[in-house]
Amino acid sequence: MTDADLNFYFDPVCPFAWLTSTWVRQVAAQRDYAVDWRFISLRLLNAHIDYDAHFPPDYEAGHTAGLRLLRVAGRVRAEHGRAAVGPLYEAFGRHIFETEEQPDPAVRGSREYAVAILAEVGLPAALADAVDDESADAEIQAETDEALALTGRDVGTPILHFRPPEGVAFFGPVISRRPSDAEAVELWDHVVALAGFPGFAELKRSLRERPQLPAFGVRSGERGVEEDWHGGSRRLKR
Repeated sequence: MTDADLNFYFDPVCPFAWLTSTWVRQVAAQRDYAVDWRFISLRLLNAHIDYDAHFPPDYEAGHTAGLRLLRVAGRVRAEHGRAAVGPLYEAFGRHIFETEEQPDPAVRGSREYAVAILAEVGLPAALADAVDDESADAEIQAETDEALALTGRDVGTPILHFRPPEGVAFFGPVISRRPSDAEAVELWDHVVALAGFPGFAELKRSLRERPQLPAFGVRSGERGVEEDWHGGSRRLKR
């Protein structure tokens, strides 16, 4: 249990979770707002899916890398406390999404990749040993199930739980670009208003632009082409 105003469930390889997290950080910097960063694994969500049949190449490797990085995040949380997860996730996101130089997806799940990121946030390299610790998956699965119990199972990442434990939770909001600081607070107030109504269920449009991130060749301020684009980040519907 925490005193957080928001529980944010993330997979480090999901671009939409990353963009939403940067927006949430903009709001937290302007408001007295506490976030507890929690885990949801796209690889575990899709454990029953034949990746070769349902996803483009490299998606299984990418989602597996996300799981391996979550194992590291779990070890960090256990040994250095919940407050250490936010800076670690922020460093993950910078390395994965804020550069045009993209390694093979499997590299992101390597010990060497994790060591470099841990060093950046001042954490011991030994924590990177967790990438191969499959015993950690039970805790990640439990937290994934916790998130899905709040929303229903036919969703993806991120999942936001407002004013836990009694408040409402939902998948998203999914954004493809960062708002300005002023826009961030205005958008947040609208979302919180929706979250405050217990009968609110869903707002959705499938047509969206590519995430405006260097990793996808789209820089902030440029408009991506609107398309039915999910980037493999969301769970495949049954």
